[in-house]
Amino acid sequence: MTIDVHGHLSPPESMRRFPMPRSLGDAETMIETKLAAGVDLTIIGSPVGAGAMVPLPGVDNYAQTEEELARFHDWLGELVARYPRHLRAYVYANPFGGDSHLEAVRERLAQDEFVGLIANSSVADRYLDQPEAADFFALAAEIDVPVLLHAPAAPAAGTGLADLMTVEQLGRFADVTIGLACCILGGWLERYPGLRLIGQGAGGALALLTEKLDRAWSPEHWQVGADRRPLSTNPSLPRPPSSYLNGIWVDTATPSTAAVELAVRVFGPDKILYGSDSPPLPGSSVDEGLRLVEHLDISDTDRQAIRETNARVLFKSALPDAVPTGA
Repeated sequence: MTIDVHGHLSPPESMRRFPMPRSLGDAETMIETKLAAGVDLTIIGSPVGAGAMVPLPGVDNYAQTEEELARFHDWLGELVARYPRHLRAYVYANPFGGDSHLEAVRERLAQDEFVGLIANSSVADRYLDQPEAADFFALAAEIDVPVLLHAPAAPAAGTGLADLMTVEQLGRFADVTIGLACCILGGWLERYPGLRLIGQGAGGALALLTEKLDRAWSPEHWQVGADRRPLSTNPSLPRPPSSYLNGIWVDTATPSTAAVELAVRVFGPDKILYGSDSPPLPGSSVDEGLRLVEHLDISDTDRQAIRETNARVLFKSALPDAVPTGA
């Protein structure tokens, strides 16, 4: 069995309102395409709630009302209930959404169709190291569900980029990198040791930056005075940031074999999850991602862990049992 932890589908209302790939509105084709490739279960969600991933003038994804989000999650839950052997879902959450929003998130997570949270790596140019995100991380830790950190439509790291494809392929990639780093440097993994974060696209470039994380925490070139105390440290972290990487999982939703190979080395094969980002990426990306995993220089046990076992460990008992391919 193979579990895909990173897929998206959009409700008819959003498909009518916003420009987006048609594949996002076709659950049956997605399931059939993935079953043909050997992917039995997909965890779907939306990083924009009922909004638009294409930045549009006058559209503020963070201004959605709780009623709009409730309709979106009702649709998502009904879709999972229609295909219970092949779908589970993430609840969309705005980490800065406030008490009423987080209470609605809590209530939604009580439904069996929902197995985790999907949140943006930055929100309206703010990263999640801000104190205002504390209640969100407290909720995720209390309810004990994974959090997929996904780039937003307009990433903070894409500020100044005018071309949509540059934003999509580079700005969002950089945003996931910085967003994960800010979660570490902000102290959330220290405060909540059981917190489970998933970084899309092999975690961006985070695997390249472990030493840089530690320098950000204790910059030797800024240490002054007889006691050698640095000018800039994060007092919430009692140990180097790189030591918190064991609280992060990453998916394989990237065309870069090198990125996944490095992620295996840095995070460990037990922290890699198969993810396709399909839809919206075409069905061919499912096969390409599976071939990437197949060609990694790892044991067959680790390969199956990436395809299934790691997701089962991460999501615990929330996922359905294996079913025959094609069922």
